[in-house]
Amino acid sequence: MANIKSAKKRILVNETKAIRNKQIKSKVKTVIKKVDAAVATGDKDLAKTNLVVAVSEINKACSKGIYHKNTAARKVSRLTKAINNIA
Repeated sequence: MANIKSAKKRILVNETKAIRNKQIKSKVKTVIKKVDAAVATGDKDLAKTNLVVAVSEINKACSKGIYHKNTAARKVSRLTKAINNIA
């Protein structure tokens, strides 16, 4: 356990930020699962509407520094590619 006041504060701040990051990552995973489920059923319209939400959430996470920009781009690209491959 830290003894210095600033070190104690850093521990508290890091815990708060870790919780926030975990919530945002969880939300991104949920919207990705919704897109994947729509792709699995072959419902292109539902998949496209879910894709808009997913891209928005991924970009928000990227702008907040939770995902690297290349990771965000890769996730968006894979989702878009999956939707475009629906017959």
